[in-house]
This record gives sequence, structure tokens and C-alpha cells, in this order.
Amino acid sequence: MTDIDGSKSVGALDRIEEIIAYVEQAKAVPMSRACKVDRAEMIAMLEELQNELPGDLRRAEAMLQERDSIINAGEREAERIIAEGESEHARLVSRHEITVSAEHEGNRIIAEARGEAQRLRDEVDEYVDTTLANFEQFLHRALSGVERGRDKMHTLREIGSFAPAQQEQFEDEKPLPQL
Repeated sequence: MTDIDGSKSVGALDRIEEIIAYVEQAKAVPMSRACKVDRAEMIAMLEELQNELPGDLRRAEAMLQERDSIINAGEREAERIIAEGESEHARLVSRHEITVSAEHEGNRIIAEARGEAQRLRDEVDEYVDTTLANFEQFLHRALSGVERGRDKMHTLREIGSFAPAQQEQFEDEKPLPQL
């Protein structure tokens, strides 16, 4: 993801990958599947992720507003073209000598305007569909990453709860934070 100024920014998915890597690289507790993580560092990483997600959601909302704006502009342009065509049609029809040709030309302009309006609508719909599909994939990956992280944390917590003798052995160590 690149910011407006061209610098590289870390997105929510990247932040999730960092947290997973942090947990995977955490120092293992001997004779268990548990690991030791710095609580403050883990909380800081999760808070950063929490702060980034609203930004991603705001960007998605902005995309939807942009889509609506494009659709509205296309509809206004189509209405203008149709009105122009109907106006031209009415002007041509009013002339007695060219009534027949005016009707044909007006109908052609209206059909052309309607075709152009439909083409614009189709392009906007395709753009919006593609954008929303990309955002859906992003959210799916983000949720999958969060789910994997939670599963790992639950697994680590369960492993720790089934080894009471090992817990007594490491009483002086800080436990994993409870979510």
C-alpha cells in the first residue's frame, strides 16, 4: 500500500503478518508448546492494528461514495444528453419541410444518448464491482489472518492449561495476555 506522498505504508494485513511472525519467533517455554512474548510489545502491535482498521474501512467507504458520485455524474450526463437530443428532436420536428428527417435524426440522437448512458452505467458498474471484489478479498485475507492468530493464541493457551506441573515450574514468568 502506498500513501499519497508515494511512501510505503504498512496496512492492516501487513500488521497482522508482523504479529503472527512475532508470536512464531517468540522464545519457547521449555517442555511445552507455549512461548514467552513481551506483553507491552504485543499490546502495542495489536493497538496499531486496531488503529489501522478504521482507516481501511474509511477508504472502503470513500470508494463507495466515489462510486455513487461517478454513477450520479453519469446519470446527469445521460439526462443532459437525452434532454439535448429531445430538444434537438423537437426543434427539427417543428420545421414543416423536414419533419420526417427531423424525427429520424431526433430518434437517432436519443438512441445514441441512451446507448452512451448505458455504456457509462456499465463501465461504472464494472469499476465498482472490481473495486468491491478487491476490497472483499482484502477483508477476507485480514479476517483469515486474524483467525489464524487467534487460533494460535488459543492453542498456546490450551497447551499451557494442560501442563500444571510446568506452570508451577515457571511461576515467576508472565503469562500470555488474555483476550
